[in-house]
Amino acid sequence: MLVLITYDVNTETAESRRRLRRIAKICKNRGQRVQKSVFECLVDPEQWTVMKNKLLSVMNKEQDSLRFYYLGKNWKKRVEWVGMETSYDPEGPLVI
Repeated sequence: MLVLITYDVNTETAESRRRLRRIAKICKNRGQRVQKSVFECLVDPEQWTVMKNKLLSVMNKEQDSLRFYYLGKNWKKRVEWVGMETSYDPEGPLVI
C-alpha cells in the first residue's frame, strides 16, 4: 500500500531539530521524499505498523504534527503529477 506522510516539526530548540532529523530519517528509510516534509512510502501492513510506531514515539504531540494519507493498492489512479520535477515509480527498481 502507498502511504503519503507529511510532517510539521517545531524547530526552535536543538532537541526539536533532532526530532525533525529523526522523523525524516525514518521516512527516508522506507519511502521517497517528494517534497521537503512529504514522503511517499510503499509498505506492507506489517512494515507500516512498525514505521508508524517509530514515528509516533519520536514526535512531540504537543509541538509537532504528522499526517498519514492511505492511498492503498490502487494508488496509481489517485496520484497525479504536474510540474517540472520528474516522477518516479515506487514499484520500480531503486538505483542508488
